[in-house]
Amino acid sequence: MKIQIRAPIVDDSTGMMYDYFQMPNVTPSKIAEALKSDDGDVSLDIASNGGDVFAASEIYTMLRSSEKQVNVNIVGLAASAASVIAMAGDNISISPTAHIMIHKAWTNSQGNADNLAHESDVLKGIDESIATAYATKTGLDRDTIIDLMGKETWLNAKDAVDKGFADEIMFEDADSPAVFNSLEVIPNKIAVNKLLNFIQREKQVDNPENTLKKKKLAILLGKDGIN
Repeated sequence: MKIQIRAPIVDDSTGMMYDYFQMPNVTPSKIAEALKSDDGDVSLDIASNGGDVFAASEIYTMLRSSEKQVNVNIVGLAASAASVIAMAGDNISISPTAHIMIHKAWTNSQGNADNLAHESDVLKGIDESIATAYATKTGLDRDTIIDLMGKETWLNAKDAVDKGFADEIMFEDADSPAVFNSLEVIPNKIAVNKLLNFIQREKQVDNPENTLKKKKLAILLGKDGIN
């Protein structure tokens, strides 16, 4: 079962507004509907800037309690609320070019000193809840997690695996040297990684066949313009 987290994460009511304007969105009800399928394990692709932390909490809880094997693939940026959803994975793979970003919760607020003090306490409680999801996956202590969140920490693929936010890097590790005993010219691993990531993205987007072939050829020749 393939589920895509490739849009803002919003509550169901806000999702109705997004749908009206034909804007992409991810809501708890849409994930719940997808999980009704009996198609076996869940493959969850994530490339999202995040969104509503409570909607993300609902989705995280649904995935954890689904009794399905949840395999998360971080293929782009898993930021903020999207990174919380990612932590529901039994196995988390991250693309060599992807990132995870974590930070403390924030809100727009107004009112007097008492109102703002109350809002501060609410945000601290939310931070503790978010930190629990990260700590459960990584094994890091809560103080370390809160410190990372306070600094708005960006984790590349290697950092994510080293700190326990991901279990493995997808495809090959571009940092490892390629050693050959051959007269054949073999593409280097960086080029291979770019091609594999492009194929992953191409599965989601229809491209003219000739344009796709040109991009593949450019990658193999080391002349690609893919970032």
